[in-house]
Amino acid sequence: MPARRPYPSDLSDARWELIEPALSAWRFERRGRALDFGRPPEHDLREIMDAILYVDRTGVQWRYLPHDFPPWETVYGYFAKWAKEGVFAQFNGLLRELLRQKEGRNAEPSACVIDAQSVKTSTSVPASSQGTDAGKKIVGRKRSIVIDTIGLLLAVLVTAASVQDSVAGTRLLDQVAADHPGIRKVWVDGGYRQHLVEHAATLGIDMEITARTPGTRGFTPIPKRWVVERTYGWLMLHRRLARDYETLPARSEAMIHLAKSDLMARRLTGEATISRQHRLNRRFRDKRVG
Repeated sequence: MPARRPYPSDLSDARWELIEPALSAWRFERRGRALDFGRPPEHDLREIMDAILYVDRTGVQWRYLPHDFPPWETVYGYFAKWAKEGVFAQFNGLLRELLRQKEGRNAEPSACVIDAQSVKTSTSVPASSQGTDAGKKIVGRKRSIVIDTIGLLLAVLVTAASVQDSVAGTRLLDQVAADHPGIRKVWVDGGYRQHLVEHAATLGIDMEITARTPGTRGFTPIPKRWVVERTYGWLMLHRRLARDYETLPARSEAMIHLAKSDLMARRLTGEATISRQHRLNRRFRDKRVG
C-alpha cells in the first residue's frame, strides 16, 4: 500500500518516539493475555494514533475519517479501548513529567489550580449525562480540571453541567492527593465553597480562594488563576473540544488527555501547534520577506 500524504495533525517522528514505547507495551501485554487469539496485528499503531489525533484536532465525526486512514470502526475501537484502559491519561502523565523536567522543575508539582468550564453538547450525547449550569445558562456538561502552575494537566473530571463546582472539586482533590502527594497548595475561584477549603485541609492542602480586586473593570488577569484560562485556550485548538460530542463522560476526559498530550509533545520536540493565527503570522512574514 503506497504511503499516504501526511496531514498537519500527524505525529512527527520525534513525537512518535515519545509515545511509541507505551503503545508497544500495551499491544505486547494485550497479546500476552491472548486477547488477539494469536493473530498478527493488522494495523500499524502509529496510523491508528494519527487517525485519532485527526478526529481530536479537526472535530470530524468518526464515520467521516478520510479513507486513507484505517477503517473508522477500527480506529474508534482502539480509541474506546485506550480510553477505558487509561492509555491517554498515561500519555499525559509521562509527557508532563518530561516537560516539567525540561523546564527545570521537579517532576512532581507542589501546587495546582482547579477550575471548571461548562460546554454545550451535541445531539448524540444522552440527556441523562447532561444538566443545566444556571449561572452560565448552558445546557450540557462541565469540565473540571486540575493543572500545575505552568498549565499542565494533573486531573480532569467531566460531569453534567448541573453538578456544583465544589462537588466535582472534592473528587478531584481526593484524586490529586492520591496521585500527587507532594501537592500542598491549590488556588480556586469564588465558585468553590468553604467546605471544600475544609476538605482540602484534611488532606494537608492549603486552599486559597482568589477573586478579582473590587472595583476593577475590563479584563484583568487574576494572579495564579490566569494560567488555567490559558490552558482552556490551548485545549480549544482541538475542535473536538469546542463542544462535547462524546457519548460517555469518560471518553470526553480521554479527548482532553489526548489534546493536552499532543500539545505537550509538540513543546517537548519544539514543534509549533498549527492554528489560524500561526498561518496568518507565517503569511505576513512570507509577504515581508518577498
